Amino acid sequence: MEEKVIETPEVKEEKVASSIENNSSKTRPTGNPGYEPHGSKAAGRPGDRKFGDHKGRPSERRGGRGGFRRDEDEYQDRVVSINRISRTESGGKHIRFDALVVVGDQKGHYGFAMAKSGEVPDAIKKALTKAKKHLNKIALDRNGTIAHDVVGKFAATTVVLKPAPAGTGIVAGGSVRAIVELAGVKNLVSKVYGSRAAINVIRATHAALSQLKEYNRVMVLRGLKTPEEIKASKSHVKEAKSKEGVK
Repeated sequence: MEEKVIETPEVKEEKVASSIENNSSKTRPTGNPGYEPHGSKAAGRPGDRKFGDHKGRPSERRGGRGGFRRDEDEYQDRVVSINRISRTESGGKHIRFDALVVVGDQKGHYGFAMAKSGEVPDAIKKALTKAKKHLNKIALDRNGTIAHDVVGKFAATTVVLKPAPAGTGIVAGGSVRAIVELAGVKNLVSKVYGSRAAINVIRATHAALSQLKEYNRVMVLRGLKTPEEIKASKSHVKEAKSKEGVK
């Protein structure tokens, strides 16, 4: 006759715990699971793909439908001013914001615009989109300055721009500096007369820049160079560049 072994509740609990451990060890993968959890000390940064099995966050993926790569915009932007607009209505005050933004590629192209919205980021975004649609171009000298003096007027604002030798930098206020730097000018002296409102200064500066002429054309008008000398200098520069390319 076989003797029956009576199991106590403690023995039953030990058996159940051991069976759970055995099952979990069979299903649980050994070694590294193929990814590092966010916030782990072993990971370089959150979402770092170290073993290839982990797909990473959507912003870190490459390829696929449409991909997640963003083309770098060659235009730089600068927010000149942000104003708070309040209008009193029957139900209360209606508050909005307007943003004045300047864009440019520092290669002779620039643009500016003002837009309004209920939030500051939305106003800036609308102004950037509008400024990139209306770009202007200016001619720059070899030293990164303008060819001659110009005076721009808008409303009660007058802006005077003068060329400066290399190493001078930009001697200008905030509004003039923003539009001139993004246009690509490196040496300039300016002076503002009359109203100092940011939008008026920007428009007066634009009026002055739109009057600029090319350096060679100014030299011909002043009688300092002839068209034949300018053509000869251009051909000489092209030949020098072609020789450098052959070398």
